[in-house]
Amino acid sequence: MAARKVGAKVEEFGFGFPPRMIGKKIGETIYSINWLPIGGFVRVFGEQEADAEGSSSHRALFNKSKPQRALVMVAGVVMNLLLGIAAFSLFYSVNGIPQEVDYISIQAIAPNSPAQTAGLQAGDKVLSIDNQPVTEVSDFVTYMKDKGGQQVAITVTRDSSQQTYTLTPRQNPPEGEGALGVLVSNIDQVYYSPWEMPFRGTWVGIQEAYGWTRLMVESLGQMVTQAFQGVRPEVAGPVGIYQITSTVAAEGIWPLIKFIGILSINLGVINILPFPALDGGRLVFIGIESVTGKRVKPKIEAYVNMVGMILLLSLMALITVGDILRIVRGG
Repeated sequence: MAARKVGAKVEEFGFGFPPRMIGKKIGETIYSINWLPIGGFVRVFGEQEADAEGSSSHRALFNKSKPQRALVMVAGVVMNLLLGIAAFSLFYSVNGIPQEVDYISIQAIAPNSPAQTAGLQAGDKVLSIDNQPVTEVSDFVTYMKDKGGQQVAITVTRDSSQQTYTLTPRQNPPEGEGALGVLVSNIDQVYYSPWEMPFRGTWVGIQEAYGWTRLMVESLGQMVTQAFQGVRPEVAGPVGIYQITSTVAAEGIWPLIKFIGILSINLGVINILPFPALDGGRLVFIGIESVTGKRVKPKIEAYVNMVGMILLLSLMALITVGDILRIVRGG
């Protein structure tokens, strides 16, 4: 859309990266699905000067102004962010707005824990313990620690009905699980009127997108620091992403939609990095041109981008090998 807006010719719009699986030419553009499921690309005519010759040179991206070229480079990143916001907004508009409430709810239950054995479920709202009302997480945790090895009765509401479960908190629980093996919180999904939910969901979706963007930028900084310290960073390639996506999809459509939002934000952050071959790297050349008043020699720019692409593909190959080895070893 951005390329066409500035009058550049779009040669291909692809999902995934080559080699091409299938493609169909509609008008002057090939729409393709490619074998490497790691994002997508737009191939614009005349991205390099050598490709901008001929009768259609006025439609070459290379011959457009600096603002026009920058607009095309930034457009993909913007769409990644907007897709993330849209996914988060849809998730919260349907599944409720996370807010602090005046009760405790069970968010998750550890396998083979006293809570799971007794029949408690994620989503239960805790009313009382041994007939004593409890509304604070700290009170809940302290009470369970003090009652280790003794039976307690927990009354909860589920689907508008009230139920009481008897169970025995563990005295020496596994690390990170707690006496009952539950994750409890004063944050719950709150529902408003149907006309309010889309607006509230969108606002929370924007906040969520900002939070993930900030987290990913900070994580990238930590990865670079760890790399210089000789610490192997925890990253996933196409195989790892496929494995994670399959796991999330097994939990249902809504976790998958939220994961799509996270993945899209991640792609946007990666793509804006000032690294050759990425859109962020191309923006660097436009920035140099703006400061010096001269374009970097096309051959130099093409060479730098080629080296950058080789490095990215090599890194992707190494990460993919690591993903496969981890899966084979049961990681």
